[in-house]
Amino acid sequence: MELTWYGRTCIRLRGKDAVVVNDPYPSIVGPTGRGITGDVVTYSHPDEAPPSRKATRLSRDGATVIPTSLEPAFVLDGPGEYEVHDVLLTGVRTYRDDANGAKRGRQVAFVTELDGIHTIHLGDIGHQLTEEKLADIGRVDIACVPVGGALSAAAAAALVAQLEAKIVVPMPVCEDEADCQDAMGKFLHELGSEPTVQPRLSVTMSGLPSETTTVVLESRGKA
Repeated sequence: MELTWYGRTCIRLRGKDAVVVNDPYPSIVGPTGRGITGDVVTYSHPDEAPPSRKATRLSRDGATVIPTSLEPAFVLDGPGEYEVHDVLLTGVRTYRDDANGAKRGRQVAFVTELDGIHTIHLGDIGHQLTEEKLADIGRVDIACVPVGGALSAAAAAALVAQLEAKIVVPMPVCEDEADCQDAMGKFLHELGSEPTVQPRLSVTMSGLPSETTTVVLESRGKA
């Protein structure tokens, strides 16, 4: 399986039989609509800005624009268990704050099983996970974790420890680049790791590390 980060919380998972895109945003495909494609699209939370009248397709919540090149894809934006294109996905209700969504709203964390590897995309989560939520999530091999959002560096590291993932992929979500660099530095310090930056992550079940490893990816898109 190959994992690519496109900025913000946009992650693309490419397996042998299908491609899953988490949290795509319109500008990643450019004005022509050519670019990132996929078979399944998941959205953890609605867009911050209201959709334009020119939007041709919206997600089920009616507030999120689906990029042109991904309009043919099957879209998921709610909790539940799904099987699409032979891909197993589990959506778990989570929140963007530690007050059950009262401050920043609800969201969904998606677990995708692709090529036998379980990847959790935590969206813009803002809290630790209960034992019940951890049971709903199940096994995690790769955790895509937001950095610089509602979670402090220590809280994000504690969340990683809860999931016991083999590979951690941080997703900087700050508006300001300097703030993101600071948040990433603190997060990596909490994890005690000094990873190298790479363009994408390619991994197989047999190639998963025995101890938790952090992989920092270059952004392939522009917010």
